[in-house]
Amino acid sequence: MTGRQLAEQHRAPLGRSTLGDQLRRHAANQPDKLALVSHGGDGSRRQVTYGELDAMANRAAHALAGLGVGRGDRVAVMARNRVETIALYYGTLKLGAAFTGINTMYGVDEIRHQVEHAEPTVLLVGGEFVDLAGEATDGAELARVTLDGDEPGWSSYENLVRAAPDTEPETDVDELDVAMLVYTSGTEASPKGVMIQHRNYLASTAPAWSWGVRTGPDDVWLFVMPLHTIAGLGSMTTLLMMGATLVLPASVEAGTALAMIRDDEVSVIAQTPTFYLALAGHEDFGPETVGSVRQCMTYGGQVSPVAIDAWAAACPGVIWGTYWGQSELSQLGSVGWFSTLADVPDGDPTWIGKPVTHLEVRVVDPDGQDTELGELWCRSPSVMLGYYKDPERTAAVFDGGWVHTGDMVRTDGDGNLFFHDRIKDMIKTGGMNVSSQEVERALHTHPGVLRAAVVGLQDDYWSEAVTAFLIPRPGVTLEPDQVITFCRSQLAAYKTPKAVHVVDALPVDAQGKILKRELRQTGR
Repeated sequence: MTGRQLAEQHRAPLGRSTLGDQLRRHAANQPDKLALVSHGGDGSRRQVTYGELDAMANRAAHALAGLGVGRGDRVAVMARNRVETIALYYGTLKLGAAFTGINTMYGVDEIRHQVEHAEPTVLLVGGEFVDLAGEATDGAELARVTLDGDEPGWSSYENLVRAAPDTEPETDVDELDVAMLVYTSGTEASPKGVMIQHRNYLASTAPAWSWGVRTGPDDVWLFVMPLHTIAGLGSMTTLLMMGATLVLPASVEAGTALAMIRDDEVSVIAQTPTFYLALAGHEDFGPETVGSVRQCMTYGGQVSPVAIDAWAAACPGVIWGTYWGQSELSQLGSVGWFSTLADVPDGDPTWIGKPVTHLEVRVVDPDGQDTELGELWCRSPSVMLGYYKDPERTAAVFDGGWVHTGDMVRTDGDGNLFFHDRIKDMIKTGGMNVSSQEVERALHTHPGVLRAAVVGLQDDYWSEAVTAFLIPRPGVTLEPDQVITFCRSQLAAYKTPKAVHVVDALPVDAQGKILKRELRQTGR
């Protein structure tokens, strides 16, 4: 068989392996298996099987094709987690186009920036975002579709799919096509568009999940990760590839989430530390609401010991999973499991587990030499294609044939990885390097601190002054001088905060990750 014949076979259903194909196979092999349970804000509950989801994706594909979407194009969606968003994702992929989600917390300028950069053929938005998205895309050359009702100047998604067939679209798609254009969170700088191919999930990410995250078709996930992020879009992709069930809440309010965990018998949750703390602090939290949960996955920071203790009391058999990943790696990098903090290697709460099966890692110093504490470099079949329209930053992050993650980690002789800090979050104060996360860990041991964030603010004397922003526990009054005195008993003098600010809230993105760039702006 010639190379051309082989390539043609991989673009045809005979030998093709794409994400849309896997949904089609689920629909054929387990059409009645529950794929999605979607909860509406009005209290409604909607169930969708794999057979129904595939049919919806096919109708979405035909509707998008009718709007001019073809192989290599982009489709943008700005909507909360809902059935239509997932159907549109698979419909986009079945055409060989790439899906990009827009953060529902974005303002006009941020929406405009992503649309201008991604240049989607079609923009589809939930009804509540029509005015905002309309203003942001005024004059743009794209088709605009609302997912809810009828709006002047917008096509109705309901009308488009009602007229579309549910047959599989006949298109040329292969595993090397870009499936996702995921924009980084922008916690440090402007977001970058990460291009991820079908093959990444089929060849590497899904197998790594099966081994590392221990997930499978019997799992029921409370799915609150937003679908514009790699955590949301990537996890949804992997879980549906495996035939699991996703529960989609209309709200992540703690009481509502607890009711869904109870009623839908959720077995797995994956969220940032903030979410677990919020659930544990709710009056309905207890064995009656979380008794079905067997795994709690966390990312984007360390879980508060308070949250771990509360979950252990309410759900004694629960296993915690810590994992680390990046958009550039198609999400998953390392995983580790523990029941109590005593299970964590070295008792070090910065532990992020061990590399997943398909990942090779190096820890290097600034000269590129292997070391115990340094920048984490990675390579795997899941590495992104590159940054969209950004060859210079792509070349920089791929320098030397490894992904330069920008994360500083420590490694031990057993292959464990311990997250030290983002290199850009390291504070250079008085000629010394300070890990912002080390100071945060010390602050979290203070009995009156609920949440802490530490940054370096510009200072004429120190260059950067270690500065803490704290949310107090309910009913507690924090005195900055007292907190600084407490830190002196826990940390070296140069690591102790020079200033402490008590705040009601910290700036976070849609996943709950603290936006340290906004905190740094307070010192400008």
